[in-house]
Amino acid sequence: MRLTVLFGLLFVASGAVLLAITYFLVSRRKGNITIFNQGVGGLPMPDGGRGGMEVMPGQSPPPWAEGVARELREQAVRQHALEMHHLLVQSGISLAMMVGISIVLSWLVAGRIVRPLRTMTSTIRQISARNVHERLDAKGPSDELKDLADTVDGLLGRLQTALESHKRFVANAAHELRTPLTLEHALLEEALMDDDTDTFRTTFDRLLVISRQQARLLESLLTLASSERGVEHPEPLDLAALAEDVLLSFDAEIDRRGLTLETDIRPTGISGDPALIQRLVANLLDNAIDYNVPVGRVEIATGTDPTGRPFVSVSNSGNDIPPEQVDRLLEPFQRLARTPDDGHHGLGLSIVRAIVAAHGAELVARARPGGGLVMETYFPGRVPAPPTGIGQHPVRKVVARL
Repeated sequence: MRLTVLFGLLFVASGAVLLAITYFLVSRRKGNITIFNQGVGGLPMPDGGRGGMEVMPGQSPPPWAEGVARELREQAVRQHALEMHHLLVQSGISLAMMVGISIVLSWLVAGRIVRPLRTMTSTIRQISARNVHERLDAKGPSDELKDLADTVDGLLGRLQTALESHKRFVANAAHELRTPLTLEHALLEEALMDDDTDTFRTTFDRLLVISRQQARLLESLLTLASSERGVEHPEPLDLAALAEDVLLSFDAEIDRRGLTLETDIRPTGISGDPALIQRLVANLLDNAIDYNVPVGRVEIATGTDPTGRPFVSVSNSGNDIPPEQVDRLLEPFQRLARTPDDGHHGLGLSIVRAIVAAHGAELVARARPGGGLVMETYFPGRVPAPPTGIGQHPVRKVVARL
C-alpha cells in the first residue's frame, strides 16, 4: 500500500509538472494576423481584390487595414483564451483518468516487487537451528533482490558451519571430560575395595595426574573462550622479549628431550594482550616440542617481513604431515594420532588460531619438507617496542641440546 501511494503521488506530481510546463509554453505562443480575401471589413485590397497580406506581431498594419487588424486581434485573443481554457480542462480530465490507471499499475508493480521479499521473509522465519541447511535459492535475473537472497544464503551457510563446529566442539569437550571422570570413578572404586596402603598411594598418584590433565583442559577451554572475545585493551609489546621469556620456561624440557634449538630473535614491536601473546608463543613451542622426533630440531624467529609486518615463526622437525591435514590440526580436539594419557587434548593450535584472530593477525601453517610443521603469525602494523632490556642482540646463537 505504501509503495502504491508513493508511486501514485510521484505520477500525479510529475504529471502536474508536465501539464504546467505545456500550459506555460502554449500560453506564450504568439501567432500572426493574416488579412486576405477582397472586401474584408468592406475595404478593397491593394492588389486588386486578390491575395492578401500578413501582419507580424508588434508590426503596425497599414492605415487602410487598422480596423480589420484590431478586430482580428481581439478575436484571436478571445480564441486563444478559449483554447487555453479547453486545454486546461482536457488536461485535468486526462490527468484524473491517468491517476486511476497509475494507481492500478502501481499496485501491480508494488506487488511484484514485494512478493519475492515476502517469500524470503517467510522462508527465513521458518529457518532455525534444526533446518539451518535450507536456503532461499532465489531464481531469476541478477538484480538487487537476487543479490539479497544470495547474501542471506551465504550468511546461512556461515551460520551452519559455525553451528556444526560448535556441536563438534561440545561433543569433543564432553568426551574429553567424561573419559577422565570415568577413570577417576573406577580408580576410587578400586581403592575402596582394596585396603592395601601401597594401592592407595598408587591410586591417588594416578588421580593427581588425571586431575592435572583436567585442570589443563579447563584452562585451555577458558583461554580459548577468552581469546575469541577479542582484545579489549591492547598494549605495546616487544615480541622478542615475550619470546625469550617463554623460551626460558621450556629450556628444561628441551634439554630432557635432547632437541636442537635454533633462534633468530630480533626486537619488534606489536600491539596486543601480553598474556594472550605469551600463550600463543608458548603453545607454538609446546606443539613443536611434543610432536617432534628424537634428537629433533626446533626453530623460533621474530622480526619483520619485507613488507614491514611483525611476525613470530616456530617450526619443528617431526613425522610427515599430509598438506591437506594441516588445516584440520587448527580445529579444537583434532590430532593426527591419539595417544592415551599423553596429556594433550588437541586444543593448543586452535587456541593459537583464536588468539591470532582476536589480534587481527594472519596465521600461516604448512607442512615442513622432510616432516614437521611450520607455524608463522603475522601481526598488523608495527609499533615501537617498549624498552625491556631483553632481546638486545639482533640474532641469538644456536643452542644445541645433545
